[in-house]
Amino acid sequence: MRMKWRYVAVAACMGLVAAACGGDDDDGGGAEGTEAPTGTEAAGTEAPAETEAPDTTEAATEETEAPTEETEAEEETGASVDPASIETDVGVDDTTIRVGMLADLSGAFAPLVQEIVEAQRVYWDDVNANGGIAGRQVELVVEDNAYDVALNVEKYQILKDQVAIISQATGSPHTAAIAQDLVNDDMIAIPLSWYSGWADPELGENALETYNSYCIESLNGIEWFVNNRDIQTMAIISFPGEYGGDGAEGARRAAEELGIEIVYDGTGQVTPPTADNPNPDQSAVTSQIVSSNPDLVWATINPASLAAIMAGAVGQGYQGTWSGNSPTYSWKLLGTELAPLLDQYFVASTYIVTWGADVPGMAEVIEKMTAARPDLVVSDVYILGWTEAMLTQAILEQAAENGDMTRAGIVAAAKEVEVSFDGLAPDQTWAGEPNDYIVRESYIYDVTLDAYNPIPLGEGEGSTGWELLEGPYTSDLAEAYEFDGPCYVG
Repeated sequence: MRMKWRYVAVAACMGLVAAACGGDDDDGGGAEGTEAPTGTEAAGTEAPAETEAPDTTEAATEETEAPTEETEAEEETGASVDPASIETDVGVDDTTIRVGMLADLSGAFAPLVQEIVEAQRVYWDDVNANGGIAGRQVELVVEDNAYDVALNVEKYQILKDQVAIISQATGSPHTAAIAQDLVNDDMIAIPLSWYSGWADPELGENALETYNSYCIESLNGIEWFVNNRDIQTMAIISFPGEYGGDGAEGARRAAEELGIEIVYDGTGQVTPPTADNPNPDQSAVTSQIVSSNPDLVWATINPASLAAIMAGAVGQGYQGTWSGNSPTYSWKLLGTELAPLLDQYFVASTYIVTWGADVPGMAEVIEKMTAARPDLVVSDVYILGWTEAMLTQAILEQAAENGDMTRAGIVAAAKEVEVSFDGLAPDQTWAGEPNDYIVRESYIYDVTLDAYNPIPLGEGEGSTGWELLEGPYTSDLAEAYEFDGPCYVG
């Protein structure tokens, strides 16, 4: 029987330098990361500010029948299975559940991923303060993959003998490099990547994609422009590899179906920034955009590259509309000189709603993040980590309910859960055939400089500068899309 767990979740893969969802091994970003701790980190090591763990005990009165051990276990864990009777193996013992993260804490995408990891720390602190899962406390084991494929493989070999599940695996090629190992080792991982290949059982059987893929996002975004703006010609620009290729392929399919002329196909022609070359020359791409003068530029790149290309093109007189897959844009660009151009020309696509959206589940996320980390500045990215943790909790609680928290039992539980995100993202399950459960919805936002208010969480209601235009939105193209494998095959 499939159980439905209701959780609060929201996410947007936004970061100053890029989404860590990248293309080839050297798909880097343009900002430097800061050092962050690696290795084993207990989720409760830093107590949330101005909060106290709730008192979960009640003294029995003389008139109240003393609870049985079984009843106490149910009240403590929320499950109908005695925690002591649950079958366990790697990563779970009588007191602890170890949850792993393969996170880029020091590489090209560290500013993004550090915020995501911080949100998971807050989330698991809260879970532990409220009794944990199946009578056990959750302990994070965080390994820094530095956004390097070879290092990611090495760090996976460390985690696989320690943890029960991986609540984040940063990067597309990085996760692809361990995809078969995940199957061999009975390990579930949640990629920080939206490559359409994760829904393919032959590639991503144990990698659970969240939200819609880059390919479907492109179908939705471009059809929205056709329906709402005068778009007849388009340029496509992208990184090479799974990220850029998947988004670009969706854009090409949309153009073909909708009769849009592609006046410049720059798939794979944007050079990703790297540590050795943080500001690559993008002038050839910029020149092609200016000379072809499309109504729309659809980009599958990162924010640093967007800033360089967009500033160059507009500076040379190009005045068309810009958009692209979610990792292309970061709200942090509104704190740069590019802000007026983004306000005038850029329309953003995302997978879910953004920070502060008026939806039922948002209040809990804001309340808990604010109470625990009042000095952090508002960010859409925190909630991506929150979402990963909520999905992880749902899987672990389902496994506990099944009485089987072995790694094989956790894999089985992942295929049973259905997660509802209280309006913050489309409900999602991984049961059945991919074509039946893949997410087809996304969101369209206008970038609004007047709404931009990046203040610390503890100082009140901040904003990352958005105005919702439509969402959750499913285009006719996405509705008709038949999944028979990845859109992009390298």
